[in-house]
Amino acid sequence: MQGTSPEAKMIFLRNNFFKIPEIFRLSYICRMFLQEKPLRVAIIDMYNGEPSQGMRCIREILNQYGEYNKIDLDFEEFDIRRKLEIPDTSYAIYICTGGPGNPVSSEGSEWDNKYFSLIRQLEAINQSDSPEKKYVFFICHSFQLICRYYAIGKISLRKSPSFGVFPMHKTSDGEQEEFFKGLPNPFYAVDSRRWQVTEPDKKQLEHTGAKILAIEKERPHVPLERALMAVRFSDYFFGTQFHPEADPVGMTIYLEEEEKKKEVIKDLGDEKYLRMLEQLHDPDKIMLTQNLILPAFLDHAVSSLQEAE
Repeated sequence: MQGTSPEAKMIFLRNNFFKIPEIFRLSYICRMFLQEKPLRVAIIDMYNGEPSQGMRCIREILNQYGEYNKIDLDFEEFDIRRKLEIPDTSYAIYICTGGPGNPVSSEGSEWDNKYFSLIRQLEAINQSDSPEKKYVFFICHSFQLICRYYAIGKISLRKSPSFGVFPMHKTSDGEQEEFFKGLPNPFYAVDSRRWQVTEPDKKQLEHTGAKILAIEKERPHVPLERALMAVRFSDYFFGTQFHPEADPVGMTIYLEEEEKKKEVIKDLGDEKYLRMLEQLHDPDKIMLTQNLILPAFLDHAVSSLQEAE
């Protein structure tokens, strides 16, 4: 009934309401009236012009989500670091990507100032009486940036890069997290970074209301702080250090590039490289993570926006 006037939809609904199974009536009503305006999503591209499988994966997740749920979902991309493109506050959902570089040294740069001006505007809307809240997901580099903004931990360069499929250990708060339902403990995800957030500031966490949901693999014999891997910053802001969008196709292409293959084998050895390729196609590892976390975030945002209609 897309393109039909609200009055015609109401007549159709009144005449056909009891033909719809009771369990589906609420979602049916919500879907009908949500289509009066598209669900608008802004993808804030942090890759600074570098080739990325992450952007492809995010696009595919959004396209598949809209098709599966019969939602008119429109998304736009904003190249913030290279072109200083920034969305306004009219979007319902914002997905901020990963990307290269130092998440500390960019503070005060033009693109960084523009980005956090938007974040402050979205915070103000979420703290206001406006019924239409703004939902933001932060991935990898943007996760480090938002941790810097809230000052919830120490941001530092790792002793060596982390790259591959690794276990993510849920905290007690993570066990209760809605977006992690259906994931085992630990669950597996793609980790690709040179920087990390460690040494969480308990007072600042309490002050901001942020909750740590997952940490790096615990290794009691290694005297190093475990990095934060997922944080719920508020009811509307959520972030992961790992890549929940990553899929086996993209990671396989990336790992089979000659330069990357040599780099991984040099750092980890042939055996771990081959094991990494095998893990990519394990349905209980990154495929499960990709199928659950971002779709759960979108489900929550869509449901909340429908309630506010």
